[in-house]
Amino acid sequence: MLQYRYDTQLLIEGQGLDEDEITDWILENMKGDSLICVGDDEMIKIHFHTNEPWDLLSHCATLGEIFDIVVEDMDRQSRGLNGPLTQSVRVDGP
Repeated sequence: MLQYRYDTQLLIEGQGLDEDEITDWILENMKGDSLICVGDDEMIKIHFHTNEPWDLLSHCATLGEIFDIVVEDMDRQSRGLNGPLTQSVRVDGP
């Protein structure tokens, strides 16, 4: 059994983004692993394994426009189950 079920990936587009501040927020407020947060002050790419991807998406939506969202169920993948494992959604920020 996986400790963190969902592989969550997204882009944030905005102004004055700070990858260190975003990384710190994720580490202080969420449980998960395999965090990658890279980019510049206008675009950030996030990759994170967590059991609460909706919390990550909700926070990131407050920082700018989020897009190219992928949430993959790694438990289903590990059991070899077929079918849609990802769903792309567009959520506009504030």
